[in-house]
Amino acid sequence: MNTRRDGIFPEEVIIQILARLPVKSLFRSKAVCKLWYRLSSEKYFGQLYNEVSIRNPMILVEISQSSESKSSLICVDNSRGVSDISLDFLKDRVKIRASCNGLLCCSSIPDKGVYYVCNPMTREFKLLPKSRERPVTRFHPDGEAVLVGLACDSTYQKFNVVLAGYHRTFGHRPDGSFISLIYDSESNKWRKFISIQDEQFTHMNRNQVVFVNSSLHWLTMSCTHILVLDLNHDIWSTMPLPYEVRCRTGNRLYLLEYDGCLSVIQISDAWMNIWVLKDYGKDEWCMVDRVSLRCIRGLVPGVFPISQTGEYVLLATHKHVLVYHRKSRVWKEMYSVKNSSTLPLWFSAHAFRSTVFSCQ
Repeated sequence: MNTRRDGIFPEEVIIQILARLPVKSLFRSKAVCKLWYRLSSEKYFGQLYNEVSIRNPMILVEISQSSESKSSLICVDNSRGVSDISLDFLKDRVKIRASCNGLLCCSSIPDKGVYYVCNPMTREFKLLPKSRERPVTRFHPDGEAVLVGLACDSTYQKFNVVLAGYHRTFGHRPDGSFISLIYDSESNKWRKFISIQDEQFTHMNRNQVVFVNSSLHWLTMSCTHILVLDLNHDIWSTMPLPYEVRCRTGNRLYLLEYDGCLSVIQISDAWMNIWVLKDYGKDEWCMVDRVSLRCIRGLVPGVFPISQTGEYVLLATHKHVLVYHRKSRVWKEMYSVKNSSTLPLWFSAHAFRSTVFSCQ
């Protein structure tokens, strides 16, 4: 262990302290002394910071007021409470399309086909190059991708953006072909492949895309299986849900990440069951928790799980953000809308975490 004669903590301890600071405080700490600057600039520190942040779930929520056309963005942090987040550094009016490991994929509202990948904590961003696909022949029915996915690999410091949807040639009806455009940050280029799909997705299905095992996952509207895109081989496939989930009618299902694993949350009138895919290769699901919803009985019809870890589950309703502590089995309100909003909070809520991952 590296100790110092002046009595300051060993470097190993300083690194652990810095790794638990909010990103803004971390950047300010770089100016304290040369040692802190050096320690927080090392590649190892970036990996450690990202590993620590995984344990602290957050969600980003867009707040829209009925009396105003503008909206604001807040971050609900289980450890530090609620704070405002701004994407004004993009110099564009955007909507968040996907979130993964601390990065956001945003699309321009006034300019279709313009996409950004950004880190709202460090305020870094990358404007993605436009693909060669002509907008009028790209996607059906409104020219926008049905599915937008962001796959951020913090270990290898790279990311992919996926735009996928049904293809329609100009002047013709859609022919059932499913066009997939994949952006690779290492090559700074798009690649394309076409397949045949016949899937439909709800708004929440499209929002809750999960990146695990080098693949992106979406829950289909039928709630019988998961649509999977293998990014290593550019192959679409399907994955069955647990039989106990598929055979029960009247339950709502949501796809989330669970400490690096794929997870399905099943909500009925009285219970929330949390399933985790323990063996990805064998499709082996295990129910890891069964939570009574009696304490939030009046909110159950409009409650949506957004983010989770082994310790917490963050959920959004029409006007509230709740956290459930799995060890103590205690519910807590983290945020509530004071005025009426045009859209429920769950409609524009995304799982998030703080990271120093660079999108450049």
